[in-house]
Amino acid sequence: MTRLPNSLLALLARFSIAAVFWKSGQTKIEGLTIDFINGDFVLGWPKLSENAVFLFADEYRLPIVAPHLAAWMAAFSEHLFPILLLIGLSTRFSALALLGMTTVIQVFVYPDAYPTHGVWAAVLLYLMAHGPGKISVDEFIRYPSRC
Repeated sequence: MTRLPNSLLALLARFSIAAVFWKSGQTKIEGLTIDFINGDFVLGWPKLSENAVFLFADEYRLPIVAPHLAAWMAAFSEHLFPILLLIGLSTRFSALALLGMTTVIQVFVYPDAYPTHGVWAAVLLYLMAHGPGKISVDEFIRYPSRC
């Protein structure tokens, strides 16, 4: 197993954790649906769903941040950072951002979900420690002559 290339593990990690956050982000918006697994595609201008604002106001109840702003920030982050992870651009920063989101979810929203959030954190920490691997935009930017 030591021969398993880091690039393959990193690609699997990037794809897997990106899918988790992307699917969560898709539940927070209307007007844009992109799901390659289920084959659902609705192209349009995304807008924050009323259900997302309701969840942030009534269920999640984050301290300090207003529900509408928190819902918008979560929806934006759950779309931007998974895309960056998937293509391997600004991978370590994107993983850090999603680790921060995971921490907020764990501490303030679902404190009993530590097994799930622990897995997410492990994947994100792996990407932060080892980077995106050779199959990434980060690698191309860093070593353009290798690609």
